[in-house]
Amino acid sequence: MASSTDIPAFAAAPTPMMAQYLTLKAEAQDCLLFYRMGDFFELFFDDAKMAAATLDIALTSRGEHGGAPIPMCGVPVHSAEGYLARLIKGGHRVAIAEQTETPAQAKARGGKTLVARAIVRYVTAGTLTEETLLDSRRDNMLVALAQVGGDGSGEIGIAAADISTGRFETMTCAMGDLPAELARLRPSEVVVAEGSGIEVADMHLFDKAAFSSSRAEDALKRLFGVATLDGFGQFGRAELGAMGGLIAYLDHAGKGTLPFLAPPLRKTSGGHVAIDAATRESLEIVSTTAGTRAGSLLGAIDRTVTGAGARLLGQDLSAPLMDLAMIEARLGLVTLFHDDATLRDQLRGALRALPDIGRALGRVAVGRGSPRDLGQLRDGLGEARLLRERLGRIADAPQMLVQLLPALDGHGALVDALARALVPAPPTETAGGGYIADGYDPALDELRRLSSDGRRAIASLEAKYRAQTGIAALKIRHNGVLGYHVEVPARAADQLMQPDSGFTHRQTLAGVVRFNSIDLHEEAGRVAQAGAHALVAEAAHLEELIGAVLDRKADIARAADALARLDVAASLAERAAEGGWQRPHFVSANGADDGAGQCLDIIGGRHPVVEDALRKDGQPFVANDCRLNEGDRLWLVTGPNMGGKSTFLRQNALIVILAQAGGYVPAQAATMTLVDRLFSRVGASDNLARGRSTFMVEMVETAAILAQATERSFVILDEVGRGTSTYDGLALAWAVVEAVHEVNRCRCLFATHYHELTRLAETLSSLSLHHVRAREWKGDLILLHELAQGPADRSYGLAVARLAGLPPAVLKRAKDVLARLEAGKAKTGGIAAGLDDLPLFAAVAAIEEEKVDPLLAAIAAIDADALSPREALDHIYRLKQLAAERRSD
Repeated sequence: MASSTDIPAFAAAPTPMMAQYLTLKAEAQDCLLFYRMGDFFELFFDDAKMAAATLDIALTSRGEHGGAPIPMCGVPVHSAEGYLARLIKGGHRVAIAEQTETPAQAKARGGKTLVARAIVRYVTAGTLTEETLLDSRRDNMLVALAQVGGDGSGEIGIAAADISTGRFETMTCAMGDLPAELARLRPSEVVVAEGSGIEVADMHLFDKAAFSSSRAEDALKRLFGVATLDGFGQFGRAELGAMGGLIAYLDHAGKGTLPFLAPPLRKTSGGHVAIDAATRESLEIVSTTAGTRAGSLLGAIDRTVTGAGARLLGQDLSAPLMDLAMIEARLGLVTLFHDDATLRDQLRGALRALPDIGRALGRVAVGRGSPRDLGQLRDGLGEARLLRERLGRIADAPQMLVQLLPALDGHGALVDALARALVPAPPTETAGGGYIADGYDPALDELRRLSSDGRRAIASLEAKYRAQTGIAALKIRHNGVLGYHVEVPARAADQLMQPDSGFTHRQTLAGVVRFNSIDLHEEAGRVAQAGAHALVAEAAHLEELIGAVLDRKADIARAADALARLDVAASLAERAAEGGWQRPHFVSANGADDGAGQCLDIIGGRHPVVEDALRKDGQPFVANDCRLNEGDRLWLVTGPNMGGKSTFLRQNALIVILAQAGGYVPAQAATMTLVDRLFSRVGASDNLARGRSTFMVEMVETAAILAQATERSFVILDEVGRGTSTYDGLALAWAVVEAVHEVNRCRCLFATHYHELTRLAETLSSLSLHHVRAREWKGDLILLHELAQGPADRSYGLAVARLAGLPPAVLKRAKDVLARLEAGKAKTGGIAAGLDDLPLFAAVAAIEEEKVDPLLAAIAAIDADALSPREALDHIYRLKQLAAERRSD
């Protein structure tokens, strides 16, 4: 994108307009500058080239610079939001420069003074509030990152906000956990301090001073009107710095107008299941690898009827809980709606009619609210009050419902005020008025009557002029330039051109001529004056209503959150009822942190996404059990390609996510202990942009699992080692299985085609063998998709190749080669020959690491270019001492 260094230098003094543009462009820096000129936003120079390419609009020119035309393009003001959406999606940031005075005001300042303009707002991916620019069913998160220390290796503070709803949260994490947290938040924009050691893709650098923790604390106190932040939690320096950076960035983007932010919710890294970015992509939790919602877990289970509910469901799936009490509270609410279909249907019907009051409040708070937004708040809060009355009559209500209901009430005075003040369907624009209801303000009603009487008088004048002139086609029209005027066909204009006609010529166009008259001018003046006063009165009432809304913004936000939670619970109940899903049962792991008592016992588990796809084709899904426990915590799964190994692995991971998010699960029964970290290494692809092959990606992901998985984690691994030679791959897979069993000691499903790994069952006590069943019948492979105990008898690779359509000649040749290989394997013992005498992994892992040579370490630590003579001499003496000690050893 363009930056301030791209601003052209003019050989001669630029025109006043271009000088003004260049000043604003210097302020806009790396943003595209929308420069308001009448009814268009214009862009110049490189901004115009980039915008024209992104928007696919014509690139024109204006004037000259250096003997060459100045590139230029523009978009109409009335449809600017659509163009902004495309520019933001294309990765651009936009500064809006509006006219801050009218041409008449500029003229009053003297001569041909240029109309004043100023940047009124920066439009960036993370600071959107307009309905047309946002996805109603997805959060729009702005994230700011700060750190303690300057090398990027210390504690990282994360502040995240969705300014369209006021959601605001903060947490700290280690640098190694940052990618996982960003994957959870899915930010639209990430802001980092200039000079920071933090490296994040597509981050935006911002003023380093804004990330000062002391400055941030003062800003937060002012924002929330408190003397201390203790009521919000105990924030560390990194968190304060991140929050300060975020607030300062929002203040910059809004040119001094801050959006509504709820008090910061402090999250802890251990409060939700840790899921890294690779696992999220592999499991396709909220979007597929292609970036679509359809085909993901979220797409398969989402039955929400409101945008806010859809957004909250995405949050829940992105951060499954580690708090068992909170999980059970969510499940209790889902159970209420699951067991009472009538109640569920009534609730969903009521919620379906609700507007998105959270985002309506966000627009009002940031100064971009409309009468329609106030109408949405009126309707939404009014319906919330009715829901409170209906749901409050439920006997033995679950704990979460009892906690949610108070937030739905208490808005009666505001709702009544909005109901009295606004028309039933308020408009989005205020310029034409008409949004304040009749009877709300007698003075306004009188102004409207005068305006209406004037318009009737003008209609009477039209009839009078027709009769007076005999011109049946005479009409009185109105436009923004001439105001009210008389219009006649050109052929009849001569009569009105006469000096004694009583009409004054105003304009001649092709086919028509326009005139004015004294009577019309007087009536038009009365209409305009009454209409202008009415608009001013309506605007004053609008400001009063907005003030009343903002006085209760925190309470309104809580009501929006409560409605979203009800929608999520009813949605999960609806999905469970559709699919015959069951409530998961959580058990204690005997209070131990060493893995004792950990279990994942799933009876008849199913993959929700695959099952949906098969149902559409009229095919059944084959359910399978997964019964991991302390004595049988690692399952080695073999079988043919397309047999269902990967589906089985993934479905159990998705069941864990659903259960700990507080939902029912696609199984006959599920009993489990809490999972603290979830890892999936199922499938991999090249990351050419970072210079990584498929095998390298696989190894990086596997290394992360071995380094981070604990006894309470759940890991699924598929085809580890397949991207390299047979011997290397088998060796790596063998060692990984042993490490997971002996070191990580977590619950794990490990799918492989290396049948040699089945020999590990003889030495690893908590490993068991399983396979997906398949049969050949008259030369055809029949995949049963059933999981059975024991190893697979063979891989059926040639049969799968036949299904894929390989030529018969190739299959014949492959069969001959396979026969020879198997004959050789029988003679030599195969590639696993010699592994029987392999020492146990635990014994190898216990070997002491090679000692570090202190002399070599001391030499390596010396920065020769930075030494003073005195320091160099000290180092020489130190090295001589180390050398002497080495000889004496």
